[in-house]
Amino acid sequence: MGRFRSLAVAVVLCLSAASPSFAAQKWGIDGEMVAQFEAKVVDLLCELRGDCPKACGGGKRQLGLVRDDGTLLLAVKSNTLFAGATLDLLPYCGERVEVDGLIISHPAMVIYMLQRLRKPGATEWVRATAFAEDWKQRNNAEDAKRWFRRDGMANDVIRTFGKVGRPDIVPPPSE
Repeated sequence: MGRFRSLAVAVVLCLSAASPSFAAQKWGIDGEMVAQFEAKVVDLLCELRGDCPKACGGGKRQLGLVRDDGTLLLAVKSNTLFAGATLDLLPYCGERVEVDGLIISHPAMVIYMLQRLRKPGATEWVRATAFAEDWKQRNNAEDAKRWFRRDGMANDVIRTFGKVGRPDIVPPPSE
């Protein structure tokens, strides 16, 4: 009986360690590293230039994370496809938060891709999907799947600047 119990505990521990619910999910990006840490949520322009509007700009500014060693990370991505992490981090502006995600190290830039967060000491994680929830509400949509194909503002920008941000560059047709 004791041997069976030990085996059952070992299996549960192995499954727990392998489960993505306990750590950020890798996305197969060059230079990625799973990173879970505490940091202070900051408005990047405020941190870098001293331009500090109230409430981190109310969702209209790029937010970042300052780690305890003073490292400033750009929090550029959330769990919603083609969406940033600003709406997920905004409620914690100026506060400490525990984050779980991926640090992407590239010679040109180091960025952070937020997958989930919580207040320090909290037991429950919150998935970084605030953009999708906000988009569904603003567009009276049941889901945010492929939101970028259905978003009026995104389509206006693509019509004006092209799919790669320059109207003179046209990507080859997909196969």
